[in-house]
Amino acid sequence: MSDIPLLHWFLPTGGDGRDPGGVTAVQGRSASATRRPADVGYLAQVARAAEQAGFHSLLTPVGLGCVDPWILTSALAQHTERIGFLVAFRAGLASPVLLAQQADAFRRFAGGRLRLNVVTGGDAAEQRAYGDHLGREERYARTDEVMSVLRDLLQGKRVDLAGEHVHVEGAQLSDPSVEFPVPLYFGGASPAAEAVAARRADVQLMWGEPPAALAERIARLRGRAPGLRFGLRLHVIARDTADEAWAEADRILAGLDPEAVRASQERFAAMESTGQARMTALHGGSTDPERLVVAPNLWAGIGLVREGAGTALVGSHDEVAARLHEYHALGIDEFILSGYPHLEEAYRVGEEVAPRLRALVTDGRGKRATA
Repeated sequence: MSDIPLLHWFLPTGGDGRDPGGVTAVQGRSASATRRPADVGYLAQVARAAEQAGFHSLLTPVGLGCVDPWILTSALAQHTERIGFLVAFRAGLASPVLLAQQADAFRRFAGGRLRLNVVTGGDAAEQRAYGDHLGREERYARTDEVMSVLRDLLQGKRVDLAGEHVHVEGAQLSDPSVEFPVPLYFGGASPAAEAVAARRADVQLMWGEPPAALAERIARLRGRAPGLRFGLRLHVIARDTADEAWAEADRILAGLDPEAVRASQERFAAMESTGQARMTALHGGSTDPERLVVAPNLWAGIGLVREGAGTALVGSHDEVAARLHEYHALGIDEFILSGYPHLEEAYRVGEEVAPRLRALVTDGRGKRATA
């Protein structure tokens, strides 16, 4: 298959710098990871850089350590012209009818530049801070109902649902902007999450694991939902030469505070997230440089201190493009990429890696594999 994968970029709404850090208020961050405050001025620079570099959309995360994604993206839409916004929200913390109203208003006023990332939440401590005390299985059951109501409303349908967690009667948007579809992105690696993805999602999001591990998951989900698309969240450290790229990875590793690594790994071990457990298992908390290379050009060092997506593709521009092409051949349709700092790296990845990836996809040297 020769379809060009969609490339998205990440908005560092907790602050930005040359080094990775935590992404929630529960975890905390180092000064080197937040030298650039997450104000509208700086994030608008990142958004315009990503737009100029050719990225399709910007993922705006949600969590205690992030500014509210709806308010932020509404502001950034006024500073950009074409780039879309992949807005994350926590399912169950607000009425799905209210969420549908917000999404419909956004797509109307931003010319349809909206995608939604549905987050169930895998950290019980953070969920309790939001006032949510449901267990993991119950949270996924609630997410299923939220996504059902949200999709129907955004498609202009009237909704009546007496669910276990969501009960709405006669819900309907007033004059919805149905000419602008809103794809639903969804992450999660547990059996409960995969069941929701198969039923409700347009795009199943995954974190960067070795290709063989992702191939198994893609095959399983494709068997349950043949029309499901797949997205991969990765960091990128790409340079003109491989030596330069690995030197940057070594610099990041050398700068990590051992106490921050210890505290982060302790917190990750207490989380309920299957995806987080898979990320942690890649390195086991080890700072041994050899242990952190978990597949060709795939480096797990960022996951020592950053929750969620903790792997980076490291190498020359050609090598990174080749690895992305291999993931695409497995069935990955979209990539959400990032790099530190996000402003400069948006240009670097967009100008150097993206054209090489497009050339690999379109030059006929390989066909998409069957996972």
